Amino acid sequence: MSRGPITQKAGSGVPQTMPGPAGANLPASPLWDVATPPVDVLAPEHGSDAALPPLASRPIPRALRRMAGVHTVFGRAAGLMPNGALICVSGTDGGTGRSTLTAALGGLLATAAPRPVLAVDATMRPWGGLAHRVTLHSQATTTDAAEQADQLTTPEDFIPLVQRASGGLDVLLGERELAATPSFHALAPVIARARRWYSATLLDLPTADVEWARAALWSATAPVLVARATADSLRHVQHLLVRLADAGFGEVTATALVVVMTTSPRVDREALAITRAMRAGGTEVLRIPYDPHLAHPEPIDLSALRRRTTGALVQVAAAVLARCPAVLEPPIWQPSDDGDGADVTGVAT
Repeated sequence: MSRGPITQKAGSGVPQTMPGPAGANLPASPLWDVATPPVDVLAPEHGSDAALPPLASRPIPRALRRMAGVHTVFGRAAGLMPNGALICVSGTDGGTGRSTLTAALGGLLATAAPRPVLAVDATMRPWGGLAHRVTLHSQATTTDAAEQADQLTTPEDFIPLVQRASGGLDVLLGERELAATPSFHALAPVIARARRWYSATLLDLPTADVEWARAALWSATAPVLVARATADSLRHVQHLLVRLADAGFGEVTATALVVVMTTSPRVDREALAITRAMRAGGTEVLRIPYDPHLAHPEPIDLSALRRRTTGALVQVAAAVLARCPAVLEPPIWQPSDDGDGADVTGVAT
């Protein structure tokens, strides 16, 4: 994606000066000191059929039909084309729920999109990540994919490498052996090639103090930053947005979606106040409410989520898809008899 220079907007709700050592949890990096953004290393390879026709929207499952915004999600997802959506999920702190959000959001998008959706564990670490959020069907990992990058010439070549998760999401898991973990530069050609066939590709990235995580955010059509529902975590994301803008990543700052993962039934008032300030300054912030199913490191099952959680995921999916290129949206599928198609269920944030 070609990005033009964008400057920080005044009154953005983001602090204009950096705090002291406790600040944004971002160690010094040469990339923060330059104004030239990185090359788009994840640009999709040419070769997919750009003339593929849009597909009809998939039927909306009965459990989702009354969710606010679900028709928009299913209609927009049907308009996603290969070489299109790249959704990069990062943040500032560990343990915020990046992998949880990647798996849950990916599952919902896979449910909505007629063409396949892929999630990639790009954390480059042999623990945590998407491995805890999907049921393992094989031992294939990103290492296998990187070694076979030149042989991935058809969509069928990816089948032995991916796990099938909730909603029909394809998941490429990270390497579980530390010594065998591939570099991001070795994995980048796999991602670029996968984008030829997948209508949306989600990357579960490490925190944004890692240089190639910022490079991936630069390449993203939809950059997503995840925070815990705490004042400290939200401040760290505020400070990250400032650092990104100062380093020449202004468009990432301008288009980033902040998703707040709630890990307890109560959210403190200071966190809510920071959320309101960020929204007032122009940053889009959405919150996933506390859900016991998401609180435990187990495979995501969309049907096990509370209705309120599912409704919030629909809102996140709508916000993400609004950032992604799509062809003209096809007619929305409508139920034939019982009138369950109305969008009536809202989600409090």
